[in-house]
Amino acid sequence: MANRKPLISGNWKMNHNHFEAIQMVQKLSYALSQNDYDAVDVSIHPPFTDIRSIQTVLESDGIPIALGAQNCHWEAKGAFTGEVAPAMLAKMNVSVVIVGHSERRELFGETDDEVNRKVKAVLSNAMTPIMCCGETLGEREADGAAAKVERQVLAGLAGLKAEQVAGLVIAYEPIWAIGTGMTATSEDAQEVCSTIRGVVRSKWGAEAANGVRIQYGGSVKGVNAPDLMGQADIDGALVGGASLDADEFARIIAYRLVG
Repeated sequence: MANRKPLISGNWKMNHNHFEAIQMVQKLSYALSQNDYDAVDVSIHPPFTDIRSIQTVLESDGIPIALGAQNCHWEAKGAFTGEVAPAMLAKMNVSVVIVGHSERRELFGETDDEVNRKVKAVLSNAMTPIMCCGETLGEREADGAAAKVERQVLAGLAGLKAEQVAGLVIAYEPIWAIGTGMTATSEDAQEVCSTIRGVVRSKWGAEAANGVRIQYGGSVKGVNAPDLMGQADIDGALVGGASLDADEFARIIAYRLVG
């Protein structure tokens, strides 16, 4: 993998109140060492209600974990009841924001255009987007995985400069493998991640393709993390359920020590 430091991200989804979140972060910090942080970048993405509490713990205890968010709106302010602006997140030292997760697309009807607006809004507030893409089981069975992720990458990153693309993260998450216990084989995951890097190379050039980090997401656990992370075009993991358990998430982060 070029010179790309892996990024392991924990997406907590709608789990953990702020008391549980504080305990989770503290327990995770006890399970990790400086060697882990030197080898792997780590981000956690709690519900909005937990962010301020976790910010306080990370900063007061000097824990080198990046604070992330699961979503944001693309507008800076306005009459958008229930939404959170990117600048509000940045003010709490959020540095990484998940954009276009399949659950946002599938359950809440988020479009490629909206994902693109959010990617640009996150970047304009000096944060890093994790832009998600991935196919359904039906699309995979119809040999449509490559076409689906190509469309989502081109649409989600439309209008960006090569240097912007080089600094962001793309997460490949096959929808059929999220929370199901099913996992794409390491070879399947590598094939699609390679396709994604090829799309970036064709549109934005070699430097962007070499710089962009591509995560795999979809039932990642401590037992399969080493094989997935050993693939040439997989630079990290977007972890769902397994990130809710501090010990299991720590095992994923320490994937390099397994074997």
